[in-house]
Amino acid sequence: MDRCATVLDPDQDKQFCELCGKMENLLKCGRCRISFYCSKEHQKQHWKKHKLTCREADKTKTVPQTPHQQEKTTDPDRKQLITGSSEADSSTTKPQTHKLATEYIVPCMNKHGICVVDNFLGEDIGLSILEDVKALQQTGKFTDGQLVSQKSDSTKDIRGDQITWIEGKEPGCEKICFLMSRMDDLVRNCNGKLGNYSINGRTKAMVACYPGKGSGYVRHVDNPNGDGRCVTCIYYLNKNWDAKENGGVLRIFPEGKAQFADIEPKFDRLVLFWSDRRNPHEVQPAYDTRYAITVWYFDADERARAKEKYLTGAGEKGEKVELNKPSEPS
Repeated sequence: MDRCATVLDPDQDKQFCELCGKMENLLKCGRCRISFYCSKEHQKQHWKKHKLTCREADKTKTVPQTPHQQEKTTDPDRKQLITGSSEADSSTTKPQTHKLATEYIVPCMNKHGICVVDNFLGEDIGLSILEDVKALQQTGKFTDGQLVSQKSDSTKDIRGDQITWIEGKEPGCEKICFLMSRMDDLVRNCNGKLGNYSINGRTKAMVACYPGKGSGYVRHVDNPNGDGRCVTCIYYLNKNWDAKENGGVLRIFPEGKAQFADIEPKFDRLVLFWSDRRNPHEVQPAYDTRYAITVWYFDADERARAKEKYLTGAGEKGEKVELNKPSEPS
């Protein structure tokens, strides 16, 4: 079994030992990853009953664990978010993308509202995307991140990132475009299954750099006023990142919960979460250069209603993206 995170997670109040009901210091069944126990002894005592649902859940488990993953998840001292963390195959094909989307991301998002996928594209592709981002930064196109309603010069006290918006067709951004197409593939395979949303488009990609020196972003909500954004999708590019030394943790405060979820901005990690008031979040101070690429996906109905009321900032006006057909190969 896997020991639950010492980092508090958003669904913790619904977790309890299947045998005695205890809610503290729980262990998670390493097979189905659904049920919890306060000890291995209670898991054994409950096995006759649990095996019926455990084996059924095991049949539909998303991504098979490699020996390396098993070694990590059986470490009793390993901090693991129950919001979910899966490892994608670096040689992702369309069937694998479909499986990752429908069998892992969809149930994880619908249950927790937060989902983490590690090793999303593989090291080689991740490094090539990082090269694109660094080259883009050298062109001087990054500007200080803005607030939706900026009324003073105090923006840097709220957010310390530097950003640029990428459509995907710009010269020198081919690998960023590839990342965007893979994100689109995932969302396309999830569409119709993520809550009640019907996703029909997305924003451009926001490429962001926190330049260290304690730069961060205070607690905020991506879409507090119904502008159409329903899913936030972030890809991290920070090689050998150590949160204890480098900071820069994404901390999410799920609505109505006393707990929070900490997500380190590790290299080749993809994070998805609901964009609305359910997930206030912050970027804690970063003490080294921290890169991320964010795309927001639109719900068709909410976006249509929002367009009747107002238009948001330049990047958030978005690009029309057809999600009912495959991306063009890059």
